[in-house]
Formats: sequence, C-alpha cells, structure tokens
Amino acid sequence: MPVAPVPGGPRADALARARALAEPMGPRAALVVTVGGVVVHVDDPGLADAGVVIEAARGDEPLPGLGALEPVHDAFGELHDAFLVDALSVRFAPKASPGLPVVVVHLVDGRAAPGPTPAGAPASFPRTSVSVGTSADAGVVELLASAGDEGAALVVPVAELDVGDDARLSYVNVQQLGPQTVHLGTQASRVGRDATLRSFTAGFGAAYARVRTDSDLVGQGGETMLHAAYLGTGEQVHDFRTLQDHHAPRTRSELIFEGAVADAARSVYSGMIRIRKGARGADAFQTNHNLVLSEGAHADSVPNLDIQENDVRCSHASTVGPIDEEQRYYLESRGIEPTVAERLIVLGFFSAMAARAPFDGPGRVVEETVARRLAGRIGPPAPGEGRHG
Repeated sequence: MPVAPVPGGPRADALARARALAEPMGPRAALVVTVGGVVVHVDDPGLADAGVVIEAARGDEPLPGLGALEPVHDAFGELHDAFLVDALSVRFAPKASPGLPVVVVHLVDGRAAPGPTPAGAPASFPRTSVSVGTSADAGVVELLASAGDEGAALVVPVAELDVGDDARLSYVNVQQLGPQTVHLGTQASRVGRDATLRSFTAGFGAAYARVRTDSDLVGQGGETMLHAAYLGTGEQVHDFRTLQDHHAPRTRSELIFEGAVADAARSVYSGMIRIRKGARGADAFQTNHNLVLSEGAHADSVPNLDIQENDVRCSHASTVGPIDEEQRYYLESRGIEPTVAERLIVLGFFSAMAARAPFDGPGRVVEETVARRLAGRIGPPAPGEGRHG
C-alpha cells in the first residue's frame, strides 16, 4: 500500500465525532482531539488549578515532558520522528490528583492525499507524552478511530508514559480504526521508585495492527501491570510485542494479554521479561491466552525470559486453542443450546479481561464491541443480553 504523509487539521465534523466516541469512555477531566496527528481541540476546564497542564507543539519545537524516555530504536520509531507534526504533552504536577482521566481522541483521516494525482493513502503520526510528578495520581485514556472515511490509511502513534517516584498512572488505549488501516503503534513507559503503572490496551480495528509495548522499571519497588484484550475477525492481523524490563531491585511486573480470532484472522504475540543485573527481588510474570474460534483462524504465542540476576521470581505461560470442551459440556448439560453456550463462554472470557480496565467506561466498551463483532459468528445473543451500539 503506497502512503504519503498528509498534514491533518480541523474538520467540520471532527469535534462532534470525537465527543461521540469519547462519551462511552465515561466521565472525564478534559478532552483533547487530534486529526491526522494535528491537535485541533483542547478542552480542559480548570485543570491548571488541579496541577494538570496540557500543551501541544510542532514536532520540531521543544516541549516539557517530551523526550523523557529513551527513543524507540526501530524503523517505525524513526519513521514517526521523521514525519511528526504535532506533539501532545500531558503533565501532572507532584501530588496532583484530578480524579477523572484526560481523554485523548485521535481521528485518522482516510481521505486520499490532496492533489490531481494522489501520492498514496494518507499517513499520520500522533504522539502523546504523559508525565506524572512525584506522588501524583493520574489517568489518561487514548482512543484511536477513523474520522468517518473508509479509505486506506497508515497511522504510526507513539505514547510515552513517565511515572515519577511514588506516583500512580492508569492508562487506557483503545484502537477502533477502519478496516483498511495499517496501525504501527508504540507504547513506552518508565516507572520510578515505588510507582505504579496500570495499562490496558484494547485492539479491535485495522487490517493490520501492531503494538510494541516497552515498560522500564527503573526505581526500586516500582510496579507495572500491562493488560490487553483483542479480537480479530475477517482477515485481520493483531501483532503484539512486549518488553518487561526490570532495572531495579524489588520491582514487579504483571502482563496478561488475552484475545480471540475468528474467520481467517490471525494474532501474534511475542514477549520478553528481562531481569537486569542488580534487580534482586524482582517478580515478573507473563500470560498470553488465545481463543481460536474458526478453523481458518490462527494464533501464535512466543513468551521469553532473559534473567541476569539471582534471587528473582519469573514465570510465563501461553495457551492457544478452541473453546474449552468441558465448559461447553457444562452449559449444554444444563439445557443451553450449543451456539448460545459458545457465545456465553466467549463473552465471559472477554468480561474477565474487561474487568481489569482501570476505568469502567473502557471495560464496557470492550464487552459491547466484542458482543457486536461476534454476532452471527458464534450464535444468537444470549437471553437477557442487551443491545450493543
């Protein structure tokens, strides 16, 4: 697919669409909207008084909070840096606690590149840097969605999460891009001393969706919880690559990625736990579970360990397979029809993941999206199941 970087900017319908997409995420402290990687709207009533500063700058301008993390040294990171237009910074002052999350909606424009002969599908490069000061308690929700156009597009987003000492950050990333979009995302985090990061990623859209998640635990006693739910249908591909990197003593990381593939969809998971020299007492585990719902679907799972220190505890586990026959038999033996039993099992699988989201709104979005996407694939709605929009 040939692509061309196309500057984004305001669209007449952008704010209305962004508000509609943000509404199911629940109450918020602020709303930020980008179109094609360009910040077009910031609504943060009174947040400065609460110790929260939201700013945007052109990609070549210095901005506090940007560059706090080591850059991602791969081809897509270099591509992002080369074509970055706007950079968004969300900074929480020490001890700030706004109570509600900042919601950022990234709209990806699928319209063809301008000009008499379009150079290719439009490409955008959103960037969000979150900096959480000492002892602050913060929340950020990012949503990536198509701007209403169904054309092909490339989006290469980067999220930087810097969690200061004794701070807490709850972060959610929901990807609902159009069916012709290619998504190449990066989430990089740095967790300080006695700090906590709770991260939840939901992947539903795009033709090919790749997410690289790197979490560096650099302060003693730091903790990171990386959770993800994903669903592939049609010929979608979901590709997740993770790194839990323990630099300091008594750090803890928990990773649970779970998803399902149906039709001819495919998922790929590759994860690494790295315990560096000096990270004594580190505790890390990594779990990846995959449901394969159709004969033509496929899932790969490759967990890895790199341990360079003694006195640590690490584990990893992965499963790939169809719906559990014992669960199916249990429900059918109680008079539930086979197709309904399958649907109940799959919805229960995703409900358990949705419960791990740090905010109620994104959890409900996961459950409703899964129910809608699987309708007609694994049986009729179960009795009492509500309407899903």
